[in-house]
Amino acid sequence: LCLLYLICFLDRTNIGNAKIAHLERDLGIDPKSFKYPATLIIFFVSYALFEALSNFLLKRWRPSRFIPVIMIIWGSCMLGMGFVKNWSGLMAARWFLGVAEAGLFPGVNYYLSCWYKRNEFGVRAAIFFSAAALAGSFGGLLAAGIQKMDGMRGIAGWAWIFIIEGSLTVFVGFISFFMVHDFPDEARFLSPQDRARVLLRLKNDNQSAARHEDFKWEYVWAAVRDWKTYNAMLIYMGSLMPLYSFSVFLPTIIQSMRFTSPDDIIKNQLLSVPPYALAAVLTVVVGFLSDRFQRRGVFIMGSAVVAAVGFVMLISSTNPAVQYAGTFLGAMGIYPPIPLTVVWVSNNVEGVYKRGIVLGMFIGWGNLNGVVSSVIYRSPPRYLEGHGTILAYLVVCLFGGSLLFATALRKENTRRRRGDRDGWVAGMTEAEMNELGDKRPDFLYTI
Repeated sequence: LCLLYLICFLDRTNIGNAKIAHLERDLGIDPKSFKYPATLIIFFVSYALFEALSNFLLKRWRPSRFIPVIMIIWGSCMLGMGFVKNWSGLMAARWFLGVAEAGLFPGVNYYLSCWYKRNEFGVRAAIFFSAAALAGSFGGLLAAGIQKMDGMRGIAGWAWIFIIEGSLTVFVGFISFFMVHDFPDEARFLSPQDRARVLLRLKNDNQSAARHEDFKWEYVWAAVRDWKTYNAMLIYMGSLMPLYSFSVFLPTIIQSMRFTSPDDIIKNQLLSVPPYALAAVLTVVVGFLSDRFQRRGVFIMGSAVVAAVGFVMLISSTNPAVQYAGTFLGAMGIYPPIPLTVVWVSNNVEGVYKRGIVLGMFIGWGNLNGVVSSVIYRSPPRYLEGHGTILAYLVVCLFGGSLLFATALRKENTRRRRGDRDGWVAGMTEAEMNELGDKRPDFLYTI
Protein backbone atom coordinates (compact mmCIF):
# COMPACT_ATOMS: atom_id res chain seq x y z
CA LEU A 1 0.00 0.00 0.00
CA CYS A 2 2.94 2.34 0.66
CA LEU A 3 4.18 1.67 -2.87
CA LEU A 4 0.75 2.50 -4.29
CA TYR A 5 0.56 5.82 -2.44
CA LEU A 6 4.15 6.73 -3.30
CA ILE A 7 3.24 6.36 -6.96
CA CYS A 8 -0.05 8.21 -6.44
CA PHE A 9 1.60 11.23 -4.81
CA LEU A 10 4.44 11.17 -7.32
CA ASP A 11 1.93 11.37 -10.17
CA ARG A 12 0.00 14.13 -8.43
CA THR A 13 2.92 16.45 -7.73
CA ASN A 14 5.40 15.78 -10.55
CA ILE A 15 3.91 18.70 -12.44
CA GLY A 16 6.05 20.87 -10.12
CA ASN A 17 9.18 19.13 -11.43
CA ALA A 18 7.88 19.41 -14.99
CA LYS A 19 7.31 23.15 -14.55
CA ILE A 20 10.96 23.96 -13.96
CA ALA A 21 11.83 21.67 -16.91
CA HIS A 22 10.15 24.15 -19.33
CA LEU A 23 6.60 22.73 -19.41
CA GLU A 24 5.13 26.23 -19.67
CA ARG A 25 7.45 27.31 -22.47
CA ASP A 26 6.78 24.23 -24.62
CA LEU A 27 2.98 24.36 -24.22
CA GLY A 28 2.82 28.09 -24.87
CA ILE A 29 1.68 28.97 -21.34
CA ASP A 30 2.44 32.55 -20.27
CA PRO A 31 4.06 32.32 -16.79
CA LYS A 32 2.22 35.51 -15.80
CA SER A 33 -1.18 34.13 -16.80
CA PHE A 34 -3.56 32.05 -14.69
CA LYS A 35 -3.18 28.99 -16.90
CA TYR A 36 -0.60 27.08 -14.86
CA PRO A 37 -2.47 27.54 -11.54
CA ALA A 38 -5.63 26.43 -13.38
CA THR A 39 -4.00 23.07 -14.18
CA LEU A 40 -3.44 22.60 -10.44
CA ILE A 41 -6.92 23.77 -9.47
CA ILE A 42 -8.79 21.48 -11.85
CA PHE A 43 -7.10 18.45 -10.29
CA PHE A 44 -8.20 19.41 -6.78
CA VAL A 45 -11.77 20.15 -7.87
CA SER A 46 -12.32 16.74 -9.46
CA TYR A 47 -10.38 15.04 -6.64
CA ALA A 48 -12.55 16.60 -3.94
CA LEU A 49 -15.84 16.03 -5.79
CA PHE A 50 -15.31 12.30 -6.17
CA GLU A 51 -13.54 11.64 -2.87
CA ALA A 52 -16.66 11.54 -0.69
CA LEU A 53 -18.12 8.80 -2.92
CA SER A 54 -14.96 6.70 -3.01
CA ASN A 55 -15.28 4.84 0.31
CA PHE A 56 -18.84 3.81 -0.51
CA LEU A 57 -17.63 2.36 -3.83
CA LEU A 58 -14.66 0.71 -2.12
CA LYS A 59 -16.97 -1.06 0.31
CA ARG A 60 -19.38 -2.15 -2.42
CA TRP A 61 -16.81 -3.22 -5.06
CA ARG A 62 -14.12 -4.61 -2.70
CA PRO A 63 -10.57 -3.24 -2.35
CA SER A 64 -8.97 -6.03 -4.41
CA ARG A 65 -10.83 -4.76 -7.48
CA PHE A 66 -11.43 -1.07 -6.84
CA ILE A 67 -7.84 -0.02 -6.03
CA PRO A 68 -6.09 -1.72 -9.00
CA VAL A 69 -8.70 -0.40 -11.46
CA ILE A 70 -8.36 3.24 -10.38
CA MET A 71 -4.55 2.90 -10.49
CA ILE A 72 -4.61 1.76 -14.10
CA ILE A 73 -6.95 4.63 -14.99
CA TRP A 74 -4.86 7.37 -13.39
CA GLY A 75 -1.65 5.87 -14.76
CA SER A 76 -3.15 6.10 -18.24
CA CYS A 77 -4.03 9.76 -17.59
CA MET A 78 -0.47 10.45 -16.48
CA LEU A 79 0.94 8.69 -19.52
CA GLY A 80 -1.33 10.80 -21.73
CA MET A 81 0.01 14.00 -20.15
CA GLY A 82 3.36 13.24 -21.77
CA PHE A 83 1.80 13.62 -25.22
CA VAL A 84 -0.32 16.75 -24.75
CA LYS A 85 0.41 19.56 -27.19
CA ASN A 86 -1.40 22.46 -25.55
CA TRP A 87 -2.88 23.79 -22.31
CA SER A 88 -6.36 22.41 -23.03
CA GLY A 89 -5.03 18.87 -23.32
CA LEU A 90 -3.13 19.26 -20.05
CA MET A 91 -6.30 20.51 -18.32
CA ALA A 92 -8.34 17.52 -19.51
CA ALA A 93 -5.70 15.05 -18.37
CA ARG A 94 -5.43 16.70 -14.94
CA TRP A 95 -9.22 16.56 -14.47
CA PHE A 96 -9.40 12.82 -15.06
CA LEU A 97 -6.26 12.27 -12.99
CA GLY A 98 -8.10 13.81 -10.03
CA VAL A 99 -11.20 11.68 -10.62
CA ALA A 100 -9.19 8.45 -10.60
CA GLU A 101 -6.82 9.31 -7.74
CA ALA A 102 -9.71 10.38 -5.49
CA GLY A 103 -10.32 6.83 -4.31
CA LEU A 104 -6.88 5.87 -3.02
CA PHE A 105 -6.04 7.95 0.05
CA PRO A 106 -9.41 7.88 1.84
CA GLY A 107 -9.96 4.32 0.67
CA VAL A 108 -6.70 2.92 2.02
CA ASN A 109 -7.04 4.72 5.35
CA TYR A 110 -10.58 3.41 5.72
CA TYR A 111 -9.32 -0.04 4.75
CA LEU A 112 -6.50 0.04 7.32
CA SER A 113 -8.88 1.26 10.05
CA CYS A 114 -10.95 -1.89 9.46
CA TRP A 115 -7.93 -4.17 9.98
CA TYR A 116 -6.19 -2.74 13.06
CA LYS A 117 -7.08 -1.86 16.62
CA ARG A 118 -7.29 1.81 17.48
CA ASN A 119 -3.98 1.79 19.36
CA GLU A 120 -2.22 0.14 16.39
CA PHE A 121 -3.45 2.40 13.61
CA GLY A 122 -1.23 5.46 14.15
CA VAL A 123 2.15 4.07 13.15
CA ARG A 124 0.66 2.12 10.24
CA ALA A 125 -1.09 5.18 8.83
CA ALA A 126 2.15 7.13 9.31
CA ILE A 127 4.19 4.51 7.45
CA PHE A 128 1.60 4.58 4.67
CA PHE A 129 1.63 8.38 4.43
CA SER A 130 5.42 8.63 4.67
CA ALA A 131 5.26 7.48 1.06
CA ALA A 132 4.05 11.00 0.20
CA ALA A 133 7.27 12.50 1.55
CA LEU A 134 9.31 9.77 -0.10
CA ALA A 135 7.50 10.61 -3.34
CA GLY A 136 8.80 14.16 -3.08
CA SER A 137 12.32 12.91 -2.40
CA PHE A 138 12.21 10.17 -5.02
CA GLY A 139 10.44 12.49 -7.45
CA GLY A 140 13.29 14.97 -7.31
CA LEU A 141 15.86 12.25 -7.94
CA LEU A 142 13.81 10.69 -10.72
CA ALA A 143 13.10 14.02 -12.38
CA ALA A 144 16.79 14.89 -12.29
CA GLY A 145 17.64 11.61 -14.01
CA ILE A 146 14.82 11.80 -16.54
CA GLN A 147 15.77 15.37 -17.43
CA LYS A 148 18.91 13.94 -19.04
CA MET A 149 16.58 12.34 -21.62
CA ASP A 150 15.52 15.79 -22.81
CA GLY A 151 15.22 15.70 -26.60
CA MET A 152 15.44 11.93 -26.91
CA ARG A 153 13.15 10.78 -29.75
CA GLY A 154 12.11 14.40 -30.11
CA ILE A 155 10.36 14.40 -26.72
CA ALA A 156 11.01 17.08 -24.08
CA GLY A 157 12.37 16.20 -20.64
CA TRP A 158 9.16 17.22 -18.83
CA ALA A 159 7.14 14.94 -21.13
CA TRP A 160 9.44 12.02 -20.34
CA ILE A 161 8.68 12.59 -16.63
CA PHE A 162 4.97 12.00 -17.30
CA ILE A 163 5.51 9.11 -19.73
CA ILE A 164 7.88 7.11 -17.55
CA GLU A 165 6.01 7.67 -14.29
CA GLY A 166 2.64 6.98 -15.96
CA SER A 167 3.92 3.73 -17.45
CA LEU A 168 5.20 2.68 -14.02
CA THR A 169 1.78 3.36 -12.49
CA VAL A 170 -0.06 1.24 -15.06
CA PHE A 171 2.41 -1.61 -14.53
CA VAL A 172 2.01 -1.53 -10.74
CA GLY A 173 -1.77 -1.25 -11.16
CA PHE A 174 -1.89 -4.61 -12.93
CA ILE A 175 0.40 -6.19 -10.32
CA SER A 176 -1.78 -4.86 -7.49
CA PHE A 177 -4.61 -7.19 -8.54
CA PHE A 178 -2.46 -9.81 -6.79
CA MET A 179 -1.23 -7.55 -3.96
CA VAL A 180 -4.38 -5.96 -2.51
CA HIS A 181 -6.67 -8.00 -0.27
CA ASP A 182 -10.23 -7.43 0.94
CA PHE A 183 -11.68 -6.56 4.36
CA PRO A 184 -11.11 -9.00 7.27
CA ASP A 185 -14.48 -10.73 6.94
CA GLU A 186 -13.85 -11.40 3.22
CA ALA A 187 -10.05 -11.71 2.89
CA ARG A 188 -9.27 -14.94 1.05
CA PHE A 189 -5.69 -15.27 2.29
CA LEU A 190 -6.95 -15.83 5.87
CA SER A 191 -7.87 -19.28 7.10
CA PRO A 192 -11.21 -19.54 8.98
CA GLN A 193 -9.26 -19.66 12.26
CA ASP A 194 -7.17 -16.59 11.40
CA ARG A 195 -10.26 -14.69 10.25
CA ALA A 196 -12.01 -15.45 13.55
CA ARG A 197 -8.91 -14.29 15.44
CA VAL A 198 -8.72 -10.99 13.54
CA LEU A 199 -12.42 -10.29 14.03
CA LEU A 200 -12.20 -11.12 17.74
CA ARG A 201 -9.36 -8.60 18.18
CA LEU A 202 -11.48 -5.93 16.57
CA LYS A 203 -14.55 -6.86 18.61
CA ASN A 204 -12.57 -6.57 21.84
CA ASP A 205 -11.58 -3.07 20.69
CA ASN A 206 -15.27 -2.14 20.23
CA GLN A 207 -14.73 -1.99 16.46
CA SER A 208 -17.75 -2.28 14.19
CA ALA A 209 -15.47 -3.79 11.53
CA ALA A 210 -15.73 -7.00 13.56
CA ARG A 211 -19.29 -7.53 12.40
CA HIS A 212 -21.07 -7.37 9.06
CA GLU A 213 -23.02 -4.18 8.44
CA ASP A 214 -25.47 -3.55 5.60
CA PHE A 215 -25.72 -0.06 4.16
CA LYS A 216 -28.48 2.16 5.52
CA TRP A 217 -29.11 5.81 4.72
CA GLU A 218 -29.20 6.55 8.44
CA TYR A 219 -25.42 6.05 8.45
CA VAL A 220 -25.08 8.94 5.99
CA TRP A 221 -27.22 11.23 8.14
CA ALA A 222 -25.30 10.16 11.26
CA ALA A 223 -22.05 11.27 9.57
CA VAL A 224 -23.56 14.56 8.40
CA ARG A 225 -24.99 15.37 11.85
CA ASP A 226 -21.85 14.51 13.82
CA TRP A 227 -19.98 17.60 15.03
CA LYS A 228 -16.71 15.67 14.82
CA THR A 229 -17.01 15.63 11.02
CA TYR A 230 -16.79 19.42 10.83
CA ASN A 231 -14.08 19.76 13.46
CA ALA A 232 -12.06 17.24 11.45
CA MET A 233 -12.52 19.44 8.38
CA LEU A 234 -10.86 22.35 10.21
CA ILE A 235 -7.88 20.28 11.31
CA TYR A 236 -7.39 18.63 7.96
CA MET A 237 -7.70 21.75 5.82
CA GLY A 238 -5.25 23.49 8.16
CA SER A 239 -2.58 20.89 7.50
CA LEU A 240 -3.33 19.64 3.98
CA MET A 241 -3.33 22.94 2.10
CA PRO A 242 0.19 23.74 3.38
CA LEU A 243 1.33 20.26 2.37
CA TYR A 244 0.01 20.59 -1.19
CA SER A 245 1.54 24.04 -1.59
CA PHE A 246 4.87 22.80 -0.28
CA SER A 247 4.98 19.60 -2.33
CA VAL A 248 4.03 21.27 -5.63
CA PHE A 249 6.04 24.48 -5.30
CA LEU A 250 9.15 23.38 -3.37
CA PRO A 251 11.25 23.02 -6.57
CA THR A 252 10.18 26.53 -7.60
CA ILE A 253 10.85 27.95 -4.11
CA ILE A 254 14.33 26.42 -4.04
CA GLN A 255 15.04 27.65 -7.56
CA SER A 256 14.24 31.21 -6.42
CA MET A 257 16.84 30.94 -3.61
CA ARG A 258 19.53 30.85 -6.33
CA PHE A 259 21.89 28.36 -4.72
CA THR A 260 22.66 27.51 -8.33
CA SER A 261 21.74 29.02 -11.66
CA PRO A 262 17.95 28.85 -12.27
CA ASP A 263 18.82 27.15 -15.55
CA ASP A 264 20.62 24.32 -13.73
CA ILE A 265 17.48 22.20 -13.59
CA ILE A 266 19.11 18.99 -12.35
CA LYS A 267 20.78 20.60 -9.31
CA ASN A 268 17.59 22.44 -8.37
CA GLN A 269 15.65 19.16 -8.57
CA LEU A 270 18.20 17.44 -6.31
CA LEU A 271 18.05 20.18 -3.66
CA SER A 272 14.40 19.29 -3.05
CA VAL A 273 15.31 15.73 -2.01
CA PRO A 274 16.71 16.16 1.57
CA PRO A 275 13.70 17.99 3.14
CA TYR A 276 11.35 15.28 1.89
CA ALA A 277 13.62 12.47 3.12
CA LEU A 278 13.75 13.94 6.63
CA ALA A 279 9.97 14.46 6.61
CA ALA A 280 9.41 10.79 5.73
CA VAL A 281 11.49 9.61 8.69
CA LEU A 282 9.85 12.03 11.14
CA THR A 283 6.35 11.08 9.98
CA VAL A 284 6.96 7.45 10.98
CA VAL A 285 8.63 8.42 14.28
CA VAL A 286 5.73 10.69 15.27
CA GLY A 287 3.22 7.99 14.31
CA PHE A 288 5.06 5.46 16.50
CA LEU A 289 5.16 7.85 19.47
CA SER A 290 1.48 8.67 19.00
CA ASP A 291 0.60 4.98 19.31
CA ARG A 292 3.04 4.50 22.18
CA PHE A 293 1.48 7.25 24.29
CA GLN A 294 -2.04 6.94 22.84
CA ARG A 295 -2.23 10.66 22.16
CA ARG A 296 -3.03 12.23 18.80
CA GLY A 297 -3.82 15.90 19.35
CA VAL A 298 -0.62 16.92 21.14
CA PHE A 299 1.53 15.50 18.33
CA ILE A 300 -0.53 17.28 15.66
CA MET A 301 -0.24 20.58 17.53
CA GLY A 302 3.49 20.14 18.13
CA SER A 303 4.08 19.43 14.44
CA ALA A 304 2.09 22.51 13.42
CA VAL A 305 4.32 24.68 15.63
CA VAL A 306 7.48 23.26 14.00
CA ALA A 307 6.06 23.96 10.53
CA ALA A 308 5.10 27.50 11.55
CA VAL A 309 8.68 28.21 12.67
CA GLY A 310 9.94 27.01 9.29
CA PHE A 311 7.67 29.33 7.34
CA VAL A 312 8.52 32.26 9.62
CA MET A 313 12.16 31.66 8.63
CA LEU A 314 11.19 31.69 4.95
CA ILE A 315 9.30 34.98 5.40
CA SER A 316 11.76 36.83 7.62
CA SER A 317 15.12 36.02 5.99
CA THR A 318 16.67 36.67 2.61
CA ASN A 319 19.66 34.45 3.40
CA PRO A 320 19.42 31.35 1.16
CA ALA A 321 20.90 29.09 3.87
CA VAL A 322 18.30 30.22 6.43
CA GLN A 323 15.51 29.84 3.87
CA TYR A 324 16.67 26.36 2.94
CA ALA A 325 16.77 25.40 6.63
CA GLY A 326 13.21 26.72 6.85
CA THR A 327 12.12 24.24 4.18
CA PHE A 328 13.40 21.41 6.39
CA LEU A 329 11.34 22.59 9.38
CA GLY A 330 8.37 23.17 7.11
CA ALA A 331 8.54 19.62 5.79
CA MET A 332 9.09 18.17 9.28
CA GLY A 333 5.98 19.92 10.57
CA ILE A 334 3.64 19.57 7.61
CA TYR A 335 3.75 15.85 6.89
CA PRO A 336 3.13 14.14 10.29
CA PRO A 337 -0.28 15.78 11.01
CA ILE A 338 -1.91 14.36 7.87
CA PRO A 339 -1.93 10.66 8.86
CA LEU A 340 -2.44 11.52 12.53
CA THR A 341 -5.58 13.52 11.72
CA VAL A 342 -6.99 10.60 9.73
CA VAL A 343 -6.14 8.22 12.59
CA TRP A 344 -7.55 10.56 15.24
CA VAL A 345 -10.89 10.87 13.50
CA SER A 346 -11.02 7.15 12.62
CA ASN A 347 -10.36 6.29 16.28
CA ASN A 348 -13.32 8.39 17.34
CA VAL A 349 -15.96 7.44 14.75
CA GLU A 350 -17.60 4.02 14.98
CA GLY A 351 -19.71 2.21 12.41
CA VAL A 352 -18.22 0.79 9.22
CA TYR A 353 -20.23 2.95 6.82
CA LYS A 354 -20.35 6.02 9.05
CA ARG A 355 -16.57 6.02 9.43
CA GLY A 356 -16.09 5.64 5.69
CA ILE A 357 -18.46 8.52 4.96
CA VAL A 358 -16.88 10.82 7.57
CA LEU A 359 -13.41 10.08 6.18
CA GLY A 360 -14.59 10.82 2.66
CA MET A 361 -16.22 14.09 3.74
CA PHE A 362 -13.37 15.66 5.68
CA ILE A 363 -10.63 14.40 3.36
CA GLY A 364 -12.63 15.70 0.39
CA TRP A 365 -13.01 19.10 2.04
CA GLY A 366 -9.30 19.20 2.81
CA ASN A 367 -8.45 18.46 -0.79
CA LEU A 368 -10.83 21.14 -2.03
CA ASN A 369 -8.57 23.57 -0.17
CA GLY A 370 -5.87 22.42 -2.55
CA VAL A 371 -7.42 25.00 -4.87
CA VAL A 372 -5.98 27.67 -2.57
CA SER A 373 -2.54 26.07 -2.74
CA SER A 374 -2.62 26.43 -6.52
CA VAL A 375 -2.81 30.22 -6.56
CA ILE A 376 -0.83 31.56 -3.58
CA TYR A 377 2.72 31.19 -4.96
CA ARG A 378 2.59 33.88 -7.63
CA SER A 379 4.96 36.56 -6.29
CA PRO A 380 8.61 35.54 -6.82
CA PRO A 381 11.26 35.57 -5.56
CA ARG A 382 10.23 35.83 -1.86
CA TYR A 383 6.72 34.36 -2.21
CA LEU A 384 5.62 36.19 0.95
CA GLU A 385 1.94 35.88 0.08
CA GLY A 386 2.23 32.11 -0.21
CA HIS A 387 4.22 31.60 2.98
CA GLY A 388 1.87 33.91 4.91
CA THR A 389 -1.22 32.03 3.73
CA ILE A 390 0.31 28.75 4.86
CA LEU A 391 1.00 30.26 8.30
CA ALA A 392 -2.66 31.26 8.59
CA TYR A 393 -3.78 27.73 7.74
CA LEU A 394 -1.40 26.28 10.33
CA VAL A 395 -3.01 28.51 12.97
CA VAL A 396 -6.41 27.09 11.97
CA CYS A 397 -5.01 23.56 12.32
CA LEU A 398 -3.48 24.34 15.71
CA PHE A 399 -6.19 26.36 17.46
CA GLY A 400 -9.35 26.19 15.37
CA GLY A 401 -9.14 22.43 14.99
CA SER A 402 -6.78 20.39 17.14
CA LEU A 403 -7.04 22.27 20.44
CA LEU A 404 -10.82 22.56 20.13
CA PHE A 405 -11.20 18.87 19.22
CA ALA A 406 -9.01 17.63 22.09
CA THR A 407 -10.81 19.81 24.64
CA ALA A 408 -14.27 18.69 23.51
CA LEU A 409 -13.34 14.99 23.50
CA ARG A 410 -11.75 15.21 26.94
CA LYS A 411 -14.89 16.79 28.40
CA GLU A 412 -17.12 14.12 26.82
CA ASN A 413 -14.92 11.34 28.21
CA THR A 414 -15.29 12.86 31.68
CA ARG A 415 -19.08 12.81 31.35
CA ARG A 416 -19.07 9.18 30.21
CA ARG A 417 -16.80 8.07 33.04
CA ARG A 418 -19.15 9.79 35.52
CA GLY A 419 -22.08 7.87 34.08
CA ASP A 420 -23.85 10.95 32.72
CA ARG A 421 -24.59 9.13 29.42
CA ASP A 422 -25.74 5.79 30.86
CA GLY A 423 -29.35 6.79 30.37
CA TRP A 424 -28.86 6.59 26.59
CA VAL A 425 -28.81 2.78 26.71
CA ALA A 426 -31.40 2.11 29.39
CA GLY A 427 -33.53 -0.87 28.31
CA MET A 428 -31.50 -1.52 25.13
CA THR A 429 -30.32 -4.94 23.97
CA GLU A 430 -26.64 -5.53 23.13
CA ALA A 431 -27.46 -5.38 19.41
CA GLU A 432 -29.23 -2.04 19.85
CA MET A 433 -26.27 -0.69 21.83
CA ASN A 434 -23.92 -1.72 19.03
CA GLU A 435 -25.96 0.37 16.61
CA LEU A 436 -25.04 3.47 18.64
CA GLY A 437 -21.41 3.18 17.53
CA ASP A 438 -19.32 5.95 19.12
CA LYS A 439 -22.36 7.16 21.08
CA ARG A 440 -22.20 4.09 23.34
CA PRO A 441 -21.55 5.34 26.91
CA ASP A 442 -18.68 2.86 27.29
CA PHE A 443 -16.93 4.15 24.14
CA LEU A 444 -14.14 6.48 25.25
CA TYR A 445 -12.60 8.88 22.77
CA THR A 446 -8.89 8.95 21.93
CA ILE A 447 -7.41 12.35 22.75
